Amino acid sequence: MIDRATLDQAVARGILDAGQRQALIDLAAESGSGSASPGEPDGGPVSGGLSVDDQMRLVGGGNDIFVAVGIILLFAGVQFALAAIFPDGGLPAMIAITVASWLVAEVITRQKRMRLSSTLLALIFTVAVALLLTNLLRDRIFIPGQINAFSLFALRSEADQIALILGGGLIVAAAIYFARFKVPVLAGVIAVAATGLAFLGAVVFYHDQLVSGAVAAPRADQIADILADALAIPLLCGLTIFIVAVLLDLRDRERQTVWSDCAFWLHVVSAPLLVHPLFILATGQEILSGQIEPGVGAGILLGVMMAGFVLVALAIDRRSLLAPTLAYFGSVGIYYLVNGAANTTGIPPFALIMIAIGAMVILFGAGWQRIRRLIIRPLLPTSVLDRLPPIKA
Repeated sequence: MIDRATLDQAVARGILDAGQRQALIDLAAESGSGSASPGEPDGGPVSGGLSVDDQMRLVGGGNDIFVAVGIILLFAGVQFALAAIFPDGGLPAMIAITVASWLVAEVITRQKRMRLSSTLLALIFTVAVALLLTNLLRDRIFIPGQINAFSLFALRSEADQIALILGGGLIVAAAIYFARFKVPVLAGVIAVAATGLAFLGAVVFYHDQLVSGAVAAPRADQIADILADALAIPLLCGLTIFIVAVLLDLRDRERQTVWSDCAFWLHVVSAPLLVHPLFILATGQEILSGQIEPGVGAGILLGVMMAGFVLVALAIDRRSLLAPTLAYFGSVGIYYLVNGAANTTGIPPFALIMIAIGAMVILFGAGWQRIRRLIIRPLLPTSVLDRLPPIKA
C-alpha cells in the first residue's frame, strides 16, 4: 500500500494535485484496503477518515509514542550525567545536549519521520540553545542576581547585545534546524522569539524617551494606564503572526504540507496574544489589581468580540483560535450571565462556567464541520469560500 507520507510527497512534487490525492484516499476507503504498509515511516495509514479538519499531525502512531518516552529518558539521563561531570553547568553541558539532540534527530526525524518524537527533539534543541545563549550572555555581560526595574534600566547599554545574542541567536538556530528537519513546531518558537524581541524593542524605546526627556516620568497613578497602552505590543505581534498563519493556510487549502502544520503552531501562538489584550479592553479589567467591573456597554462589546472570534475560527477552520476565546471571553462573560442564578440556586459560579464552556467545546468539537457549513457557507461569497479550507458536505 502507498502510505500517506508518499502521497504528501507526490502532491509536493506536482505528481498529484490535492483533488487526486483525496480521490485515491476515498478509493482506498471504499475498497477497504486502507491498511498500512510494513515499513510505513510516519505511523499512519491512508484512510478514508482523513480530512482538512484543523489537522495537527503530531503523533505518528504507537511506536512514535514509545520512542518519545525513550527520548525523555535518554535526555533526562544525559542531564543528570552532565550535572555530575560539570557541577556548575555552563557551556560544555549545553553544547553536549544541543549536539546530542541534533544527532538523534538525524535518525528519528530525517530517516524515520516520527512526528511526536521529532517535535520533542526540536523543543529539547531549542531549550538547549536558549540556555547556551544565556550562558554566553552571562560570560559577556554582568547580570545582577536580583532583577528589578532599576537593574533592568542599568542594562540599557547592553540591550542591543542581549537582543542580538538571545533573541536573534534563537531565531537563527531554530531557522537552521527547520531548514534541515522541517519540524513545524519551530515556526511557533520563531514567533515567540520575535515577539520577545518586539517587547524588548518597545521597552528600550520607552526607556530612551524617558532619559531624553521626550516623555515625562509617570506618576504612581499613571502606571496602570501605561501598562494598558502597552497592550498594543502583544496585539500587534499577535495580529502579525495571525496574518502569516492565514497566508500559509491559504497557500495550502487542503492542509497537506508542512506549511499547514506550521500555520497551526502560529495560530497557537497568535491566539493568546490577540485574545488577552482584547479581553482586557472589552471587560475594563484593571491591569494591576485584576479587578473586572464591566458595564452594559463593555458586556455588549465582549459578546461582539467573542462572536467575531468564533466566526473567524470557523472561516479559517482553526479551533486553535477558538480555545483561548472560550477561556478568556467565555469564562468572564458567562460568569456575569450565571452569577445571579448561582446566587439563587447555591451552585458556585465556577461550576456553571465549567459546565457551559465544556458544553460549547463538545458542541464545536462534535459538530465543527456542520456548524461551518450552516454559518460560513451562506455568510461568505463564493470567491472568498474558494480561497478558504473546503467545507465538508
